[in-house]
Amino acid sequence: MTTDPRLSRDPRRISTPPQPPPPPPPPSSLPQRQVPSTHDGASDGHNSPRPDSSSPQNSGYKLKFCTVCASNQNRSMEAHLRLSLASYPVVSFGTGSLVRLPGPSINQPNVYPFNTTSYNTMYSELFSKDPRLYRANGLLTMLERNRSVKFGPERWQDWAVGKPRLDHKDDRGSSGTEGGVVDVVITCEERCWDAVVDNLVEREGRLNRPVHVINVDIKDNHEEALVGGKAILELADMLNAAAREEREKGGGEWRNGHGDGGGRSSSFDDRVPDVIAVWQEKWPNLPALWTLAWF
Repeated sequence: MTTDPRLSRDPRRISTPPQPPPPPPPPSSLPQRQVPSTHDGASDGHNSPRPDSSSPQNSGYKLKFCTVCASNQNRSMEAHLRLSLASYPVVSFGTGSLVRLPGPSINQPNVYPFNTTSYNTMYSELFSKDPRLYRANGLLTMLERNRSVKFGPERWQDWAVGKPRLDHKDDRGSSGTEGGVVDVVITCEERCWDAVVDNLVEREGRLNRPVHVINVDIKDNHEEALVGGKAILELADMLNAAAREEREKGGGEWRNGHGDGGGRSSSFDDRVPDVIAVWQEKWPNLPALWTLAWF
């Protein structure tokens, strides 16, 4: 890094020719978590594996992650779920002005406010309107998954970074995020990446805490969200392995500014673009962007 990203933004773009996407993982491979039923008595339709606390990636130091898409509904929530089930501290947000879900026609979307509307409320409303339509297009199944993860969609621009998130203790992945900061933000669309980076510049880095902002470009449909969630989890594992190595080199303390004390070093920060490049070779159909910013 040759310039201060707080003063100028020069993201490193990594792209490869598009290739056909790999097939999505079978939804049936994931065990069920019980959630409150609604009209049809449905529980979590997105059956997901429980974390194995004995596996290497689920032990020791963990980076804190944030996943972001437009409405905090599909792509960011699939990634949120997968990261939480791998025992990563994780939060998720949307960057839109309102939550928008498909309706009976392109001119009739279902629109909800961020922060105050629960996934369960959305599920109940759509079920009462047209259960056949919203089951067929996957919205009810998506909301069944979402309501098992957290209360409702949150807006990135409204996030009070650094403020304790003590009222989110029931969210999946909340353990470790109580301090209201993360190490890595992963967006799922370039316009969301732009919105996050621009907002961080506006916040002026008052906490002086570095955060890596990575975009993994994922098409906004249920099948691609499954593929993207798997790819994001693999990227998280790779980043976490690099972070753990640098932490161990420093005798268990951060040397790159992510800890509570000590001077800043570029050890982990310098490795992030290389980690993304290696990951990109395996996932060439998910173009990546990266920059270093500050909270």
